[in-house]
Amino acid sequence: MAPEIDRPNTALLVIDVQRDVVAAAHDRDGVISRMNQVIDKARAAGAPVIWVQHDDEGLARDTDGWQMVDELVPLAGDARVYKNFRDSFELTSLEDELAARDVGTLVVVGAQTDFCVRWTLHSALDRGYGTVLVADGHTTDAESPGDMPSGAALIAHTNSIWASQEHPRHSTAVVEAAEIRF
Repeated sequence: MAPEIDRPNTALLVIDVQRDVVAAAHDRDGVISRMNQVIDKARAAGAPVIWVQHDDEGLARDTDGWQMVDELVPLAGDARVYKNFRDSFELTSLEDELAARDVGTLVVVGAQTDFCVRWTLHSALDRGYGTVLVADGHTTDAESPGDMPSGAALIAHTNSIWASQEHPRHSTAVVEAAEIRF
């Protein structure tokens, strides 16, 4: 059974919107614009904004491609979480950051839909957090290798699956950026 997280606050989690990660992303500019709308809403409501950045052999920390995209600007007081795995919780400071801010619900935007976004959503739910996936605020590569679905299809599939997700104690939702409330 997942633990019960009984904390009243909601935070925005911005996952891996790094230069190299979204260089070939589906609707890159549109998604980043909607992410900025959600970031503005979070800040206006006083909700924490937590930035996650991935690094591994193919995406070395502190390189140009590892940096957040220029269109998104973390503020000095925003939390930063650094990860080496798809799951933003695995061997990171994320749970400590959430506990320090009394956060029990995560609003999620980011990249890559089919990897880090999905893994983090499932891990959050397993760990007892409520989740809200911003339907038009996550992306993945526009083109997939071989016979894999396109980026647009992967995004639509993830939205559909998460919208039908059920848990006996934790809420899940998929909401368009324009409708997000903190």
